[in-house]
Amino acid sequence: MDILLFLMFLAATFAAGSTGALFPTGNWYKQLTKPTWVPPNWVFPIAWTSIYLLISFAGARVAVLDGNAYALGFWAMQIAFNAVWTPAFFGLRMLKGSLPIMAGLWVSVLGCMITSFQLDFWAGMAFVPYMVWVTIAAALSVAMFRLNPDEKPLKLADM
Repeated sequence: MDILLFLMFLAATFAAGSTGALFPTGNWYKQLTKPTWVPPNWVFPIAWTSIYLLISFAGARVAVLDGNAYALGFWAMQIAFNAVWTPAFFGLRMLKGSLPIMAGLWVSVLGCMITSFQLDFWAGMAFVPYMVWVTIAAALSVAMFRLNPDEKPLKLADM
């Protein structure tokens, strides 16, 4: 594995992940009705750091392989959806509007996992925890919308 490529992928993941610092959960999130199975807050930074390391590893492994176009295309899609979901959900408070973004994230992670497996077993395996996590996140997003049907998104003028 090329360490420079790994660091480039890692920089992309942490750039996407920086939206969590730019749009923290805050009091709005704390007052929402949540399902009983929502993970505790301390789990999120551990899970995301682990996932970012794993998918950076996967990206660096497949980047040097022939036939990697779809795997890298899905990699780019998933990191873009990853970067957009947090500002939509926590920044604009779009419980319903964040669901299509989450659907795009879920599909792109699935595509990344499948195409990575086709190229390199370990790259594909590195996407398995992300697939599990994004499935939980998708279910949590749907539950949050259903439990808080009267929550209105912020208007840009309110920001």
